[in-house]
Amino acid sequence: MKLLVLNGPNINFLGIREKGIYGEQNYDSLVNMIQKKAEELGVEVEVFQSNHEGEIIDKIQQAYYDQVDGIVINPGAFTHYSYAVRDALASVAAIPKIEVHISNVHTREEFRHTSVTVPVCNGQVVGLGLKGYLYAMEAVMDMVQK
Repeated sequence: MKLLVLNGPNINFLGIREKGIYGEQNYDSLVNMIQKKAEELGVEVEVFQSNHEGEIIDKIQQAYYDQVDGIVINPGAFTHYSYAVRDALASVAAIPKIEVHISNVHTREEFRHTSVTVPVCNGQVVGLGLKGYLYAMEAVMDMVQK
């Protein structure tokens, strides 16, 4: 079984940017947590991050050809305005998808309250820190196995 974990803009700056919101752990810590969880679940995982919208879209489309079983995505700022990422996610409708946000976007600035991408995902995990990725991986696995 194959999972793809996608991260959008600025996620690579974990541990550097806004530590009061995103925490002290850096991006490598997140990747290591995800890889360890994948081992526990007995699945193959690819973790990908880009600050470029087109690269995120290319990766989503490639997931179709690579027969990825599930996607966990933190679109970052693309969450709120990227209809292109939304359409790419919609185009792989058969692949279960969970959107993740490290912070509770619903308690932050008004513009963060709207996600254009979550309507084409199967669910959303918000405000649980980096562990939200692990919960999302479990949720995707449950969907794939049903």
